[in-house]
Amino acid sequence: MSVNYAAGLSPYPDKGKCGLPEIFDPPDELERKICQLADLIQNSFSVVFHTGAGISTASGIPDFRGPNGVWTMEEQGLVPKFDTTFENARPSKTHMALLELHRVGILHFLVSQNIDGLHVRSGFPRNKLAELHGNMFVEECMKCGKQYVRDTVVGTMGLKPTGRLCDASKHRGLRSCRGKLMDTILDWEDSLPDRDLHLATEASRTSMQTCAFMVT
Repeated sequence: MSVNYAAGLSPYPDKGKCGLPEIFDPPDELERKICQLADLIQNSFSVVFHTGAGISTASGIPDFRGPNGVWTMEEQGLVPKFDTTFENARPSKTHMALLELHRVGILHFLVSQNIDGLHVRSGFPRNKLAELHGNMFVEECMKCGKQYVRDTVVGTMGLKPTGRLCDASKHRGLRSCRGKLMDTILDWEDSLPDRDLHLATEASRTSMQTCAFMVT
């Protein structure tokens, strides 16, 4: 499936300011900021990272408002170009760096607005991850809430039925739930998922006294 998932969303006129420039720090400024970040992390009790579309551009998934973003291209009357699919995209070095920070006990929780599933595919544990806008590879039972992580995108978006049914066992395995499965991708007016929003809020609140970072 094309990585232009935005084409499947409902029409929405206000997409914010598009065509925002990329800013590159000179080497000495970059080194100063890296040292400052390292000091903040080292002296923090609970570290939380927030990630956005920019973390996945190195994986071939375009952002939205950048110089070559999906909405930027559309605003200019151009057709966005994509070099990969959701299934073929692979976690970037930044995804893997965040995973390693978690493995060594530094990164305590990760909050993401991305729907590409690359954090999960990197191996990041789902109980330490809040995906506020959903995941193209995850479908959820509308009846019992069980989630399924698929190898391919589930095929719908906007919290719609995918056409499959839940096979979770009930009553000691005597029968299956059989609830309808739906995708987890939010459309413009959909509310953030309660579970992920609660986890993100609690983790961020804890880190407010220590250290929270945004990677976009």
